[in-house]
Amino acid sequence: MLTAKEVQELLQVDRSTIYRMAETGRLPAIKVGRQWRFPAGQIDQWLASQAPAAGQPVRPVGEPTAGPVLAAQLPLACLQLMQDTFAEALGVMIVVTDMAGNPVTQVSNPCGLFAAVRDQALQKCIEQWRQMAAVIDLEPKFTLSHIGLLCARGLIRVGTELKGAVVVGGIAPHDWPPSVKTVAALAAGLEVQPALLADYLNEVYHLDESRQTHVLLLVQRIANIISHILQERTSLLGRLEAIASLTVV
Repeated sequence: MLTAKEVQELLQVDRSTIYRMAETGRLPAIKVGRQWRFPAGQIDQWLASQAPAAGQPVRPVGEPTAGPVLAAQLPLACLQLMQDTFAEALGVMIVVTDMAGNPVTQVSNPCGLFAAVRDQALQKCIEQWRQMAAVIDLEPKFTLSHIGLLCARGLIRVGTELKGAVVVGGIAPHDWPPSVKTVAALAAGLEVQPALLADYLNEVYHLDESRQTHVLLLVQRIANIISHILQERTSLLGRLEAIASLTVV
């Protein structure tokens, strides 16, 4: 039997969310006196049911997200303020995308290098964000972007359906700054002059190994918060629609 704290660490969500899921029957749980306990075997089965099969894509590459677009399902003004706060606190760039890689929010806390080549790099970033969202790996990992910086993603889901991703980036790898040859190759890929990149190589985010690990731990937790907002908002809108249907003459 697992404690609420152990399940919280396993799922990376708030303790109040664990209790609420237990009370509503959405999470396997047994109440012993005033304490909730969680059967480990049933929790393992529940976790397996929440994730698509390993190696199975969420949907064919390039296929649009089913149903209303993610931007229409979220309170964007509130989400942007929350995202801006997380980005400044962690010292990284953050953007929320749908499963096709399209930005749902404005990029928060963009580093100078990204800002300098945003117009040339955005389409390549969207393609990479789409590929990152399509990789069904529950543990966020860093990968190199088209401008040579590290980025990672956490998945936004409602039930078993993936809705989008939280992408963090703008982080310099340990061997930064890159060599002249590497800068030339990056510039060629973006179809810009190497001098443009060279002017902004110092305007990136430097995180030591401990802070990088911290970012990887938090990016999925941020995505979980957005998942919760999305779930609650979807549920509320559903109830309001049901109420409205009862008033129709």
